[in-house]
Amino acid sequence: MKRIAVVMAMSAEASPVLTALSAEAATGVAPLVVRWFTATRHRSEILIALNGRDRRFGVDSIGTEPAALSTYVAIDRFRPDVVISAGTAGGWERAGGVIGDVYVSDGCVVHHDRRIAIEGFREYGIGAYPVLPARQMAATLGLKTGIVTTSNSLDENDDDRLLISASGAAVKDMEAAAVAYVCEQMSVPFMALKAITDLVDHPIATADQFNANLSMASKRLSEKLLEVLDWLIPRERGDMS
Repeated sequence: MKRIAVVMAMSAEASPVLTALSAEAATGVAPLVVRWFTATRHRSEILIALNGRDRRFGVDSIGTEPAALSTYVAIDRFRPDVVISAGTAGGWERAGGVIGDVYVSDGCVVHHDRRIAIEGFREYGIGAYPVLPARQMAATLGLKTGIVTTSNSLDENDDDRLLISASGAAVKDMEAAAVAYVCEQMSVPFMALKAITDLVDHPIATADQFNANLSMASKRLSEKLLEVLDWLIPRERGDMS
């Protein structure tokens, strides 16, 4: 794989991997709402597409809309062999989640907050987007595997819980399904790599867990992302099955 794009949402999540890759900011190749960083690893080109900061609110552009925009631009202009949605995420104690775990997507990526009770549109709302098979890689690199489920909310409500339970998801984030949707539409292989900052079913508030564990989880993400890149680079797409 000669070109790999990594789509990330928050600057704090991206900082450790940008440093580890000695990535350089790219100019003149993407809209102002997206920040690009490029690096070379083992003669392969790596793009880190960071969703950037919201112009009006001045915060990191998290959520599905910025992720979809960033992914489309990355695929359209960089033409990657594979796209990775990398970032931090929530997990559940009931599913065996532990703070600091790093998961790679398995089976599919879904939405859990798009409830469309019309025939045919229910499945469209959930998505169930395909992911690269990565169990062999996960076993070698010490990654956990599981379905990743996406919404634009940090917390979950009762309706969310029903869909999450039905999907069997192990990881909850705010971008992966949007990235996976664009990848499916543009016929580019996709995987998600997520480090756990918080356990949604823990008595401590999710936001408090997230703030306390963001730095540690981002470092763990960076370490495993580099290992994933080193695994992917010498392989052809068919080697993942």
